Amino acid sequence: MNKKQIIVIGGGAAGFFGAISAAENNPDAKVILLEKNRTVLNKVRISGGGRCNVTHACFDNKQLAKFYPRGGAFLRPLFNEFNAKDTVQWFDRQGVEIKKEDDGRMFPISNNSESIAQCLEQKAKHLGIKVMTSFGVSKINFEDNQITSIELQSGEILPADVVLVTTGGNPNIVGYQWLMDTGHTIVPPVPSLFTFNVPTSHYHDLAGVSVQKASVKVAGKKLIQDGALLVTHWGFSAPAVLKLSAWGARELADLFYDFTAIINWIPDVSENKIRETFLDIKKTNPKKLIQSNQQFELPSRLWKRFCELSEIDENLRWIDLTVKHTHKLIENLINSSQKVQGKTTFKEEFVTCGGINLSEINPETMESKLVKGLFFAGEVLDIDAVTGGYNFQAAWTTGFVAGKNM
Repeated sequence: MNKKQIIVIGGGAAGFFGAISAAENNPDAKVILLEKNRTVLNKVRISGGGRCNVTHACFDNKQLAKFYPRGGAFLRPLFNEFNAKDTVQWFDRQGVEIKKEDDGRMFPISNNSESIAQCLEQKAKHLGIKVMTSFGVSKINFEDNQITSIELQSGEILPADVVLVTTGGNPNIVGYQWLMDTGHTIVPPVPSLFTFNVPTSHYHDLAGVSVQKASVKVAGKKLIQDGALLVTHWGFSAPAVLKLSAWGARELADLFYDFTAIINWIPDVSENKIRETFLDIKKTNPKKLIQSNQQFELPSRLWKRFCELSEIDENLRWIDLTVKHTHKLIENLINSSQKVQGKTTFKEEFVTCGGINLSEINPETMESKLVKGLFFAGEVLDIDAVTGGYNFQAAWTTGFVAGKNM
């Protein structure tokens, strides 16, 4: 009797986890993992600055699902099968301890992504999974809506009883053509997780200056997010911008990344409170120089720039602060208008919004509703998250569930 042949296409996080799950749940099957590149787990190795942000310390499944602009509702019941806590425990069982950082991100205690990559490769080897690199797939063959084989780019045909596709996101819809040939619908891909280019920014020379919490909104839209904000040589970055880019991925693409962003640098301080603070300082420290007496725990260089933009020169004292100066300073603090013209990829984060339409996937098994024996996991699906380990968690979860049901 021939062994059941399971083929996993894509040697990334979801691919390896799916293959491992498939091998553990089908011990008598032959599991083959195919990767078109010469090396596997490339994104795992470079993510998190080479440390690999494995997951996030959000152990409430309902809350965890809220970090996914697309796919949160789909993932919510899947987290009951495999969630962030399960991820930490799984790696711990393999001898890789995962630590939590102050912001909730979780990394291997070694601070080296090789710990994760080698763990996955060794586990796959231990389970007898055959990993084949430089093997690109061009076609999935099926008869009567049942998987029969796959065709490699070399023209070779490999028989397959079940196939798991984990080829990740693709910036161009043509990259999904071989999957559309199976009858699946692709939600058009657009970038997610990017920083804002502001060529006319008055802050370029302050690159590296940041605040712990700011709010950023898109003028004329309901899009608004808060979080840390970083001034860069090209514009703005950090979680406030990255979260906004993720939640607004489609709307910002429709605007061709040409829009106005409004920054509130001190969102926890009301306008009335700002005015009260200024009046108090006028009374208590009237002779202090405004530029050198920064307020609201803002970085001194940033405060000085706000003053300059408000026409408050370096010799102006608090007692000399006029109504006009006050209005301008408040405007720069809580209603700073920035003309965004373009985007820049955030570090090594290559996250795409779009992919296989989730309505065509069985939400309990990750199997296609259109072709029996065809499964999907990871970023090839129309699932994406904000930065912080959530995209990897989606890969572990969908890979685990797909592999279990193959």
